[in-house]
Amino acid sequence: MKTKSAVYAIVLSLLTCFMITSCSNNSSNKEQKTTSSDMKKDSTAISKSDFGTTPDGKKVEQYTLTNANGIEMSVITLGGIITTLKTPDKDGNMGDIVLGFDNVDTYLESPYIGALIGRFGNRIAKGKFSLDGEEYTLATNDGSNHLHGGDKGFDKVVWEAQEITNASGVGLKLTYLSKDMEEGYPGNLEVTVTYMLTNEDDLEIDYTATTDKKTIVNLTQHTYFNLSADPSQDILDHVLSVDASAFLPIDGTLIPTGELRDVAGTPFDFTSPKKVGKEIAVDNEQLKLAKGYDHCWVLNGDGGMKEAATLYHEKSGRFMKVLTTEPAIQVYTGNFLDGTLTGKEKVNYAERSAICLETEHYPDAPNKSEFPSVVLEPGQTYNTKTTYSFSLK
Repeated sequence: MKTKSAVYAIVLSLLTCFMITSCSNNSSNKEQKTTSSDMKKDSTAISKSDFGTTPDGKKVEQYTLTNANGIEMSVITLGGIITTLKTPDKDGNMGDIVLGFDNVDTYLESPYIGALIGRFGNRIAKGKFSLDGEEYTLATNDGSNHLHGGDKGFDKVVWEAQEITNASGVGLKLTYLSKDMEEGYPGNLEVTVTYMLTNEDDLEIDYTATTDKKTIVNLTQHTYFNLSADPSQDILDHVLSVDASAFLPIDGTLIPTGELRDVAGTPFDFTSPKKVGKEIAVDNEQLKLAKGYDHCWVLNGDGGMKEAATLYHEKSGRFMKVLTTEPAIQVYTGNFLDGTLTGKEKVNYAERSAICLETEHYPDAPNKSEFPSVVLEPGQTYNTKTTYSFSLK
């Protein structure tokens, strides 16, 4: 009996130890998951700071958004400008992959660097268009043409900002009322642009607008990218792909001729990835007119969300994918940067030190009926979406 009791005691003791160990392990695992989740939540943040004032005395604020993986983006209320965007390279080193400045004054003098563009992104020939037989005249701020919304487009105004924090990431909702006939455009246009920096390492941009009078709208974002995070280097070694079988040839003033030209057999064929600099200097009339690439590609696919382009920097491993609901994308290789603008870290921005990938409707669409319409009527809502997705390769 004593032997049996001893055996029972040993078995009971072993079972008790097993149960305690099991409970302890389960508790530890649960705590680890919770701790991991809490750390992820804690690393998502939004902070606000003063950035300066405009010449007319308006306060400019900077919001810094950080996602769960440590990717950091700063946006100022002047022009909705993305001032910094820090992502890791393949060795885990964070680097700022966009051009930008440290003060308001330089942004006001700069060629749209990092800014929201409107009311009409890209060019309108001779600064004129007609709606229902009425002609409207806009500023001619690019030679004889109208560019990026005029002398004081959306890049030069101060937007209202509202912070966003949710399970998917952090963001900023920007709103602006462009009043009737501002920069020559008809209608009171209420605009909302939302930036979301997700925990999937995507920068999602959502554009919406409504009007009380028939008008035209074509909004975009004009960030200059250099995936090396060193703008003293050019972007000719970046590998670019564009999912487009046609592009829009331009005339001597960079206005589309109206033709949709097949990219096959031309330096404009990026349907297979190739280095930006591979054919940028070849003897080609279109490249000479723009001093490089400053053209609109007509994207393949329908009006749904689709892959428009990819950009890859082999040395750093940084890879960026662009998806959009827009029908076109403007690729601009910084041909008119001339080294006179001094950016962050006191780097002078030279020719081709960055590349812009601007999702959009076609340039000069108001004057070319064969192009997709950019007209917005009262009661309608303008809405487009673009995502810049960051990863390593």
